[in-house]
Amino acid sequence: MRIIKVNATNSTNEFARELYRGNTSFEPVCVVAREQTKGRGQRGAGWESKAGENLTFSVLYPKIRVNVNHQFLMSATVSLAIIKILKKFNVPGLKVKWPNDIMSARYKISGILIENILKNNEIAASVIGVGLNVNQTNFPGLPQASSLKLATGRDFNLDELLKRITDEFEEKLTEIMAEAETSILEEYAKNLFRKDQVSTFQLPDATFLTGIIRGVTTSGRLNIEIEDSIFKTFDLKEIKLMY
Repeated sequence: MRIIKVNATNSTNEFARELYRGNTSFEPVCVVAREQTKGRGQRGAGWESKAGENLTFSVLYPKIRVNVNHQFLMSATVSLAIIKILKKFNVPGLKVKWPNDIMSARYKISGILIENILKNNEIAASVIGVGLNVNQTNFPGLPQASSLKLATGRDFNLDELLKRITDEFEEKLTEIMAEAETSILEEYAKNLFRKDQVSTFQLPDATFLTGIIRGVTTSGRLNIEIEDSIFKTFDLKEIKLMY
């Protein structure tokens, strides 16, 4: 995969989207920034990262064989790819906090933001943004944040880690197809943070709900058992896990 390194940019996702404009045929390309000044996460949140100590990158990927109604398959695949690589570096307690935050024990070490470019109701290209806390050890005002160094006690080579992750992306994203959907979602469910544990969730009206995460639907909605054998599904804007 071709890698473009920049010293600073507002957002690697925005940079990647600009690369796409006007291109009808291209190979996968990764944009990695030493510093990202306006990084974005889920729910419109920012992504804070100390320059030169972490990985902030976006992969611009050509058309992936996923139906527009099954875009969550990409999110699940990317999350599982990152976990697979981090396990090889002996990062402990790896899980995915729905929909695609990567956790080490109870601490967030990575966030993913996927933006699909649609044409004629098909996915023309995908921008896969990743923020991964690597060698940073101080996260002021972010008590639930951690890094690979804090989790393992050692420093990491950013270039090596980036290559391992992007190689895994290329391998896994080429394998996505409808036939693989069940196995991908089953593997994702096995790796869900707080699955099968009683948890508290906040609703948009600031009230709280107690339930048990049981998995996800094919569209990526979170499936929660709220009473014995009574289930309800939620999308990202409808519920927030408190932990």
